[in-house]
Amino acid sequence: MITRLFPILATAVLALAGPLAAKGLTPADVSLDHALQPFVDDRQIAGAVALVATKDRVLALTAVGKSDLATRRPMQTDDIFWIASMTKPVAGIALGILRDRDLIGFDDPVAKYIPEFEAIRNPAGAPLTIRELMTHTGGLGEQMQRPPHQTLADTAVMAARTPLRFAVGERWSYSTLGIDVLGRIIEIAGGMPLDRFLAKEIFVPLGMKDTSFWLTDAQLRRYARSYRKAEDGSLQPITIPYLYGTQPTDHARPPLIGAGLFSTAGDIARLYQMLLNGGAAGGVHILKPETIAELTRKQTGTLEARPGMPWGLTFSIVEDPARLEANASLSPGTFGHGGAFGTASWDDPRVGAVYVLMLQRAELPNPDNSGMRIAYQAAAAAIATGARARR
Repeated sequence: MITRLFPILATAVLALAGPLAAKGLTPADVSLDHALQPFVDDRQIAGAVALVATKDRVLALTAVGKSDLATRRPMQTDDIFWIASMTKPVAGIALGILRDRDLIGFDDPVAKYIPEFEAIRNPAGAPLTIRELMTHTGGLGEQMQRPPHQTLADTAVMAARTPLRFAVGERWSYSTLGIDVLGRIIEIAGGMPLDRFLAKEIFVPLGMKDTSFWLTDAQLRRYARSYRKAEDGSLQPITIPYLYGTQPTDHARPPLIGAGLFSTAGDIARLYQMLLNGGAAGGVHILKPETIAELTRKQTGTLEARPGMPWGLTFSIVEDPARLEANASLSPGTFGHGGAFGTASWDDPRVGAVYVLMLQRAELPNPDNSGMRIAYQAAAAAIATGARARR
């Protein structure tokens, strides 16, 4: 079904070119708008921001709907979203930076940095490693309840004392808590608090000025609110469970790198453009190309993860695009990550495209394969492949 949409979208884009240019819009912007607006009209989402880019320029950026239904504030392209598990690859990038500087190894024991993990070993007696936490094969579960202002150090210790769900390395099972533990390793090996390390080494060099674990009062005015679908068909506001009862502005909450960041479509695009460009952006080198290759290759072997999507090191890898309809337009080897409330970010190296979708809809049965993402990905692929054909 999705492949049949590509020529239709491409034809529509070409037909719109003249009239839109006079309004300062591109056909690509409107094709993304048309893909997502029906979901706003049907009250599936309050609004969304969508972006398509290459490694060095934005091809399309559009906003539809509202960022706040109570105030009727229109969604803007620079609105700020809770990106949930889209945060996880930031942990991989930070660990890659430390590895490039010989400050850690991916196969280092976790206990080298957090001694409380010393007793956690695989059936052969080998210690739990950083790589196993990065690939969700370490056996750690989740921490559904925790004090809202528990420190990152305390979070890691509590994780070490939480019973494993399975023996280390035995299978794959998603663990946000395991990635939070990696955040503690980053600040220990990096020699500074996690949020400062990320800002110094990633966010500031890439110009990601709206990416943080906490919002300022000024940023709160650009915050896209989260909603769930009520039984009567309306969208009702919902709090973010992962914030453990705190507000987005609450700096007392620790920097949780499993799912704690807020960001914009533009900021996330800069991050993925850097990855697509071999670790460099604007004359700044963040990662070695070989480290990016290691982060984004299949690491989970024959262990079953998600349909057609094995794991790299904190990145999800598209191995079989046919197994998720939303991935049908992506090339094998595409890498990225989605988020619980429907956000998505992907690099397709074969096409040379960056894809970013931002929305805030809770309780989606499968955010990776939501109707919104399927529609977005079809339109975005037409834009990206069209741009590639014109090069």
